[in-house]
Amino acid sequence: MRILVIGSGGREHALTWKLRQCRGVEQIYVAPGNGGTAGIATNIPIAVSDIDALVSFAREKSIDLVVPGPELPLTLGVVDAMVSAGIPCFGPSAACARLEGSKSYAKEVMAAAGVPTAAAGVFTDLGSARRFAAEHGAPLVVKADGLASGKGVIVAMTQAEVDAALALMFQDNAFGSASNKVVIEEFLRGEEVSLLCF
Repeated sequence: MRILVIGSGGREHALTWKLRQCRGVEQIYVAPGNGGTAGIATNIPIAVSDIDALVSFAREKSIDLVVPGPELPLTLGVVDAMVSAGIPCFGPSAACARLEGSKSYAKEVMAAAGVPTAAAGVFTDLGSARRFAAEHGAPLVVKADGLASGKGVIVAMTQAEVDAALALMFQDNAFGSASNKVVIEEFLRGEEVSLLCF
């Protein structure tokens, strides 16, 4: 089996390491890969956002399975493109990946489906966000709406931290277009659980 892993982080290194242990795996490529994957697979200099180049490479190398690691190629439709090309790809469609790619959209879906979730407000300007935060009081959770490489969520325990988080997102543009829209949620206490179903 010939596998293409997409990504350049520790997650992709771990995926590649584990896939390398599977019987029947003859070749693993990682695009673009990293120093860790270089020792256990063949790194390919293709950006995770270059969906056309990834599909072309997968066709050229007769890839049997594509495994995307980061969220960005998923939200850009890598699964849809691979499946359209007849290449099996493990991951959600772009429509489903939108749940990860937009926190405000995920909130809308949860509300429509009756899924319990923290109370929240969604904002596109600093003034409205600050007024909401002042009315609700800290602690609050301030989230860049879009993908921010796992760095776009700030748990603000004081009003000063809330103000700093909002300034970071709206004024400093620390997360680029990911914080063009910001979600402010109530702070919930308790255990956090991630559940993945295959």
